[in-house]
Amino acid sequence: MKKVEAVVRHFKLEDVKNALTERGIHGMTVTEVRGFGRQKGHTEIYRGTEYAVDFVPKVKIEVVCSDSNLQSVIDMIVKTAQTGQIGDGKIFVSDLDNAIRIRTGEQGEDAL
Repeated sequence: MKKVEAVVRHFKLEDVKNALTERGIHGMTVTEVRGFGRQKGHTEIYRGTEYAVDFVPKVKIEVVCSDSNLQSVIDMIVKTAQTGQIGDGKIFVSDLDNAIRIRTGEQGEDAL
């Protein structure tokens, strides 16, 4: 099993969610996050005063999938979240040892 964490733009969340559910991925966790990468934030002007916005708001989507579905999940996220502009986000993939469904006690891929 793999855990896929994708940090994407807010307005791409619905597109990514719909693409993944069409592919049969029904479980995901979404968190509002803030951070920066190479762009290192940006500057804005508010009431005539310029200030730096160091942390850019994004959305983190976490999906757990089987090894066989991994490339499909990654491809769908890239295809739907990509705008071609700086700040599109990142995808991180981790190995997952186990998953347990609390209600039934199912483990491994059965718990997904």
